[in-house]
Amino acid sequence: MKAQPMITVQDVRRSADWYERVLGFQSAHGGTEYEQLLSDGELVLQLHDPEGDMNHPPLLGEGEPTGLGVLLWFAVRDFEQAMHRVRAAGITPEVAPYLNRYAMHMEVWLRDPDGYRVVLAGPSAYDKQHEGASSP
Repeated sequence: MKAQPMITVQDVRRSADWYERVLGFQSAHGGTEYEQLLSDGELVLQLHDPEGDMNHPPLLGEGEPTGLGVLLWFAVRDFEQAMHRVRAAGITPEVAPYLNRYAMHMEVWLRDPDGYRVVLAGPSAYDKQHEGASSP
């Protein structure tokens, strides 16, 4: 099983551009109503406007906000490179980069254009200790 989350956004192109600039994702679909975003050739996030289409009814009710109660958590291989993209995009983190002492990794918390919380988490100390180790 593999998660392929789809979030509702007010402006698909604006949100896609944000995720491409800040997280380095690549567009796999394009369009103004729906987008698929890839990382290393794998689908990691889908964006959809609030309107219904031939596949489903509207995704948000009248006046319902986007972003509430959802945390989009992305593990990144190179935390410093991710922070470089964040700074280059002019993004001010909601929570500045810090060491999460439970997970033993660096993380930073951001907000996307629709209010979704986005966390970028670097490799953990455990991951670094086991880099290159082969599994039985």
